[in-house]
Parts: sequence; C-alpha cells; structure tokens
Amino acid sequence: MFKAAYFDCFSGASGDMIFAALLDAGADLVQIRSALDSLPLKGFELTSTQVKRGLLRASRIQVNVCSTDQPHRSLSDIIKLLDHSDLHQSVKSLAASIFDRLAQAEAIVHGTDPQEVHFHEVGAVDSIVDIVGSCLALHLLGIEKVYCSQIATGSGTVHCAHGNLPIPAPATAQLLVGIPTKVGYPDHELTTPTGAAVLTTLAENFGPAPDMRAEKLGYGAGQADLPGHPNVLRVIIGC
Repeated sequence: MFKAAYFDCFSGASGDMIFAALLDAGADLVQIRSALDSLPLKGFELTSTQVKRGLLRASRIQVNVCSTDQPHRSLSDIIKLLDHSDLHQSVKSLAASIFDRLAQAEAIVHGTDPQEVHFHEVGAVDSIVDIVGSCLALHLLGIEKVYCSQIATGSGTVHCAHGNLPIPAPATAQLLVGIPTKVGYPDHELTTPTGAAVLTTLAENFGPAPDMRAEKLGYGAGQADLPGHPNVLRVIIGC
C-alpha cells in the first residue's frame, strides 16, 4: 500500500492554498520553518492561522515579506537557492521541477527562452516559500502518489505585472493544457500559475478520487472570502 494525496480543487488552487491544506492535514510547521531557514533567502516571516471561508474552517498560510528589496529571479537563480540549501534532495528536485515547468509555460506565453524568464510575482519570496513549503510538507507526510480533481479556474480578468489579463491567466491556461478544468462562476481568479504548476507537476491523474481509505483531511484557505462560495482547497490523504 502506498500513501496518496488527492487534491479536491472545487475552488481552484494557489501555492498558498496547497501549502496550507497540507499543513492542515498534519505536516509539521516547526520542521518546515526550520528547513526553510536553510534557504539563502532572507526577509520573510511565515504565519499560520485558522479562518472561515463561508461555512468551512480552513488553515491560512501567509508569507510576510519584511524586506522590499527582493530581486526578480530567473530559473537559474532559483535553482541556485535550492542547491545552496540543506533541503532533502527529493525536495530540491521536486521544487526545481515545478519552477522549470512554470518557466516553460511563461516562455511559451511570452515567446522567449525558459532561462530568460524572470519570475515577477511568481519568483517573489512568498511564491518560493509556498512551492518549497508544499514540497517539504509532502515529504514530511510521506506522500508517494498525488492525484487531483478537475480544476476550477474562475472567470473574468486579473490585474498583474503585465496588466489586465483574462482568467485563467495566460501562464495558467498554458499549464492546464490537457487537464480537465471548470470555468465560470465566481468572477474571480481561482487558480494561479503557481497553483497550476504545482499540481500539474505533482499529479499523475486528474479526475474523480481514486479508491482509498481516507486517514486525514486538510483545508487550505484562499486569500479572498467569496460570497456564497467557500474559497478553500481540500486535500484527502490516505492509502
């Protein structure tokens, strides 16, 4: 028997929602903080709180960036951060794969080479912490296989460094090519490029939950509290 995680993305997914859901399912935040401290990345503080989204209780993770002097980082810059840390090799490799997939998608969208992509929002400290923290949480929970539901994307437009863009944002849409998605209500960005990169790197199948005996559930809250729509990501862990 192998230990599996199933992400139920009825309200989409972002990097912080994935990280928070895994923490809510039992990943040790103290161990994760200690491991993150080995990254040559300074000027941030990680906090976890309990919130309500609609009628559902969920964990909310926040990366408070104390230093505004944070550079835009290339893929090679991020790989160096990982290489110079004390993280377990499997965590380094998984995080590097996620960032590589993200760079490939951004390169297609902007018509450039993946090594020339500079991660503006995505390369910011909070996104690096969300991705590496999620990889650490999976490692600590002993997850061997990851599955995922159809992914809700939301609708409308989103404002980012490149201006107003349609939802799903171009990089998100590129990452979700070939993946079953659900568009429409609510008029909000439910799945971010970071969330799409993490799940499409991790999951080996997208669709209904596999046959499994659930052992733990975790709920990760999104930033927005949407009227009539619980903005949370659920993860089911079991064998």
